[in-house]
Amino acid sequence: MTACPAPHPVSPERSHGAARLSFRRSGAWTRLAGLHQSGSAKAFVHPTAQGPEVVFLNTSGGMTGGDRLSFGLKLEAGCRVTATTQTAERAYRSAEGAAQVTVDHEVGPGGHLDWLPQETILFDHSALQRATTIRLGKDASCLLMEAIVLGRAAMGETVRSLHLTDRRKVLRDGMPVLYEPLSLTDAALVAGTGVLQGARAFASLALVGQGAEAALGAVRQVLDEPGVNAGASGFDGKLTVRLMAADGWPLRRQILRLLAVLREGPVPRVWQM
Repeated sequence: MTACPAPHPVSPERSHGAARLSFRRSGAWTRLAGLHQSGSAKAFVHPTAQGPEVVFLNTSGGMTGGDRLSFGLKLEAGCRVTATTQTAERAYRSAEGAAQVTVDHEVGPGGHLDWLPQETILFDHSALQRATTIRLGKDASCLLMEAIVLGRAAMGETVRSLHLTDRRKVLRDGMPVLYEPLSLTDAALVAGTGVLQGARAFASLALVGQGAEAALGAVRQVLDEPGVNAGASGFDGKLTVRLMAADGWPLRRQILRLLAVLREGPVPRVWQM
């Protein structure tokens, strides 16, 4: 009897996706000019009184090592767009390698972008590499936010090991005006007051544009959500806010109060669900 050859190992299937949209000004309106989507990345556009609202979606339901996801917007001169994600992104346990997320937005002269993704939930032994770049033209502006939650407190989850690399850059005419690098490893989880102070959730918000620092007083007036440690500063056309909380819910409530101060109109509809 001839022995059957051993089967070749099968590589686990990885999730890849990319969604890119472009907008142009038509009279008093900002209109969709182009849409490309592939793999697990999708995008929907809803009209609002403040301009189009883009909702990005990862249909894979979460990410793990080897997954790749890419989102991008191109706004021509004078366009105003709000973009968010349909739900929280989840980074699950990674057996090998890191999940990679790339966000690359371009805002033409005189345009404005609100980039307001919902929180990213990091599970135990997750590995995520994310790079966000926003390129501003002359007199363009943006409001950007990233929020991280370490596990789900309501489910009794504890994160003891992870690897997060998260870099945010805002460029104007190719020159950096804001750079926020973050590296979070196992050591940071137990580093005490020098790093997270025991927080399970944290966020960074930044408003970049001419006169952005003028909103500092109004921002500080609402930085009093119970259970949230917060600080804000503003200078040279930038306003930045840092938030830390013991859980994702007080953090989210504080973010919603900040968005009511920093932007026109209601928060994106998916944030209200």
